[in-house]
Amino acid sequence: MRILFFDTKKYDKEFFEKLLPKYQNIEIEYTEVDISEKSAKYTSGYDAICAFVNSDLSEKVINILGQKGVKLILLRCAGFNNVDLKAAAKNNITILRVPGYSPEAVAEHAMALALASNRHIHKAYIKVRENNFSLVGLTGVNFHHKIAGIVGTGKIGAAMCRICHGFGMKVIAYDIYQNPDLDFVEYVDLDTLLKESDLISLHCPLTDDSYHMIQAETIAKMKNGVVLVNTSRGALIDTEDLIKGIRNHKFHSVGLDVYEEETENVFENREDDILETSITSRLLSFPNVIVTSHQAFLTEEALEAISYITLENAKTFEEGNIIEQNIVKL
Repeated sequence: MRILFFDTKKYDKEFFEKLLPKYQNIEIEYTEVDISEKSAKYTSGYDAICAFVNSDLSEKVINILGQKGVKLILLRCAGFNNVDLKAAAKNNITILRVPGYSPEAVAEHAMALALASNRHIHKAYIKVRENNFSLVGLTGVNFHHKIAGIVGTGKIGAAMCRICHGFGMKVIAYDIYQNPDLDFVEYVDLDTLLKESDLISLHCPLTDDSYHMIQAETIAKMKNGVVLVNTSRGALIDTEDLIKGIRNHKFHSVGLDVYEEETENVFENREDDILETSITSRLLSFPNVIVTSHQAFLTEEALEAISYITLENAKTFEEGNIIEQNIVKL
């Protein structure tokens, strides 16, 4: 099997190359270019392509892949909201993903954002580098004995529940499907979670129902001084309404690893560019907001798991014995 690996970063190649010798029937060619209508034209002769969470897998791109004979799209991620599933089915292209690689990696980053934004670690770091040891503007709040509201209790959300429980927080959660392993969690409706939580952390997929679930109306229901964290998908939050809420002092702090209109920024060095949108600069202008670069997944353990499962997906597809839980279906 020949695989064209798009949007290759140094850490991607490092971890895939470590495992590749065990898969003698798989050949990978790496390119730093991400997939697009233009680059998809160069996939002739490849059985599969490998893409990531922000890659353009729209109808036009997938149609080109189908014309070039590509039969498999390997997603080295769990999310697939960037994929036109109808176009893939029409072109008889199978889509395999990595549904779980390291839930703890994302959950730990979520808590890191909560702690760092709450205690203004980003501000303290900059101040001390300038020999400013004043404590003004650095006051945080205790999480101990506070209420953590977790939206979505799949593998990542469940890991976040356990972390918050370990901090001595009361944990409440909202999910259509309740996780029976979380016997210390109280499941409530979304309105109750919004009203009672001191920390709200989002861990749900982006769907038509969850799009802009955090907007003016839901923000108004939150406690004043709430800490909000999002490590899932940017479009779960209406950014304009979030900014209004920050300006109205609704939030003690906000930690975002994802945000709307991040696609062009994800994993890229754009320090010399004039950005097309002001959303990033507007968010970063607030002293109580931390934005990171979609890095919640980025641990050695997660990268190793992503590499292994992706290669296993390729192997089992070639053998006609696909891992059912990894298939993305309409």
